Amino acid sequence: MTKTDDIIESLVSDLTPVPRNALWRRFALGILPALGFSLLLMLLVLGPRVDMPDVLMLPVFWIKSAYNALIAIAAFLTVYRLSRPDDSEGRFFVWLALIFAAMTAFAAVQLMMAPTETYPVLILGSSALHCPLRILGFAMPVYAGMVWSLRRAAPVHLHLAGFVAGIAAGAAGAWVYSWFCTENGMPFVLIWYSLGILLTGALGAVTGPRLLRW
Repeated sequence: MTKTDDIIESLVSDLTPVPRNALWRRFALGILPALGFSLLLMLLVLGPRVDMPDVLMLPVFWIKSAYNALIAIAAFLTVYRLSRPDDSEGRFFVWLALIFAAMTAFAAVQLMMAPTETYPVLILGSSALHCPLRILGFAMPVYAGMVWSLRRAAPVHLHLAGFVAGIAAGAAGAWVYSWFCTENGMPFVLIWYSLGILLTGALGAVTGPRLLRW
């Protein structure tokens, strides 16, 4: 028994208490610079909008931005919960459904108020084919930052953690892209932005078990 006690004592003798809020700081250190890099990448690759002062006066711009921001915030908070072995996704999918439902309502109202001949523009715009891929591209730095943060944590449900991390990164990438995107159709945002976010979530679900294994 004495030898066992000596072994345990030798294992814990060098342990130091983990600073309070260390995990929050780890996530901030991994995510905020990555988000800044995505913004810089957007400015370098696509450039700023020349009509930004006018765009900032449009409610549709802020609805588009809020849709992505709310998904990103809900997913980031859920990833933090999932980074610990004693927690779960909570009400993430409920919040996700509510945000999606609200955006669906905005899209439906816009379609009902618009002439039918404008439907192709409101739904497909001029960038439907490359919008989801651009969102995926701008999401990659944020996803890398989240993986870096999670590897120092202890997630248990790796597929789920990877999926939610991908959703968070995809929504952050969509938020970044929304500052350049010239599409004002709420149906466009609902379909093509959501597709880009889901693509990133799918990537996270596939790569999460390998990247987050501990």
